[in-house]
Amino acid sequence: MHPPGFRSFLLLASSLLFAGLSAVPQSFSPSLRSWPGAACRLSRAESERRCRAPGQPPGAALCHGRGRCDCGVCICHVTEPGMFFGPLCECHEWVCETYDGSTCAGHGKCDCGKCKCDQGWYGDACQYPTHCDLTKKKSNQMCKNSQDIICSNAGTCHCGRCKCDNSDGSGLVYGKFCECDDRECVDDETEEICGGHGKCYCGNCYCKAGWHGDKCEFQCDITPWESKRRCTSPDGKICSNRGTCVCGECTCHDVDPTGDWGDIHGDTCECDERDCRAVYDRYSDDFCSGHGQCNCGRCDCKAGWYGKKCEHPQSCTLSAEESIRKCQGSSDLPCSGRGKCECGKCTCYPPGDRRVYGKTCECDDRRCEDLDGVVCGGHGTCSCGRCVCERGWFGKLCQHPRKCNMTEEQSKNLCESADGILCSGKGSCHCGKCICSAEEWYISGEFCDCDDRDCDKHDGLICTGNGICSCGNCECWDGWNGNACEIWLGSEYP
Repeated sequence: MHPPGFRSFLLLASSLLFAGLSAVPQSFSPSLRSWPGAACRLSRAESERRCRAPGQPPGAALCHGRGRCDCGVCICHVTEPGMFFGPLCECHEWVCETYDGSTCAGHGKCDCGKCKCDQGWYGDACQYPTHCDLTKKKSNQMCKNSQDIICSNAGTCHCGRCKCDNSDGSGLVYGKFCECDDRECVDDETEEICGGHGKCYCGNCYCKAGWHGDKCEFQCDITPWESKRRCTSPDGKICSNRGTCVCGECTCHDVDPTGDWGDIHGDTCECDERDCRAVYDRYSDDFCSGHGQCNCGRCDCKAGWYGKKCEHPQSCTLSAEESIRKCQGSSDLPCSGRGKCECGKCTCYPPGDRRVYGKTCECDDRRCEDLDGVVCGGHGTCSCGRCVCERGWFGKLCQHPRKCNMTEEQSKNLCESADGILCSGKGSCHCGKCICSAEEWYISGEFCDCDDRDCDKHDGLICTGNGICSCGNCECWDGWNGNACEIWLGSEYP
């Protein structure tokens, strides 16, 4: 026979166990599976019925679309900040209304998405007191927005707090002063918020990648990645941080009040004419101190002047021949054909492109890039136009791994050209890629089938040194044009 104290303990334990079982959702039954991992005893239709909100027809979202149905039981998952809970994942701890930045206005508690207000308060966000001790004048003063308009003319004032006009129950007008009207985001044709392709914040649409327009109604015909690539300026910033990118095209911030010609321009807003002014005055045309021409934010000074803003007079003691000789260095052309020579000093082109540098513009790091703009294949660094490969990689553009994870036969199959010859007989095969003969420098191409001697020459240089030969055709660097990239598109030829 057990002592009285032990019987009391058993009674308490059984009561707690009963209370715990009564809190388990009705859809849960420990007998639905014989053991963990066993097949569900419910049919698929019955399992889904238990995971569907009451009154919802077959085919409706299971677990409120916030979890997965496992043998009639909802397993909630997280797809946004906060936590889902409830037998059918119907509750979310972050969905309660807020007022002035506080959940339930600090006068209630959030319970499964709805505010339970403290005594003396009411409203969706518990923002209204049941008894008001403010005068009407004081109340209206508290309801005025920054323009002194009561509730932005989109609501009524209740004891110093705005009640927004949402007679249709949509809740699209909100804010402390009813200043946000998301009806501005509704597409007139589809009647969807931001056309279903974005989110609305205080009356403004913020579109998903690939969509644009005031209501996200227009779709780009290129991928978001391609759009970003086209809008990336030479310094790696989107539209040089001076514009917005829409479908691969930059719209530059125009600081010219006339709107005829902005100080900021260029395909990626890389040119800022304000940098050419000694003292910035948007109404003045005084560029380069009056002694030069502004070219994409850099001053090209007239003869006899120098300086960042052409502000200093110059007296060059060198003859024209001596000046050119100093600018040539080891190259056949002054400034390697990529710059302007003035008094024995080179100014490299294109302006603003830091990839072209050196005393005689001999360094062109664009030569380290492939046609997609990838530097040294992503496996090395560029030094004066030559790739320094990371350990384990080699090749002109660090495109070949030293270790290969394919068989010799697999490798050779990838190196065969259309005529069945390995690397066109002009190179060797390594890990499925052709390495063209180093002795025949002009041989290139995926299968060593291209002859770069077919590229046009100008001044004795293939592609004039202002582009890269791609299988017999010149691919010119930005700013250059022509069959041999011999034409400079800037305002003044270097």
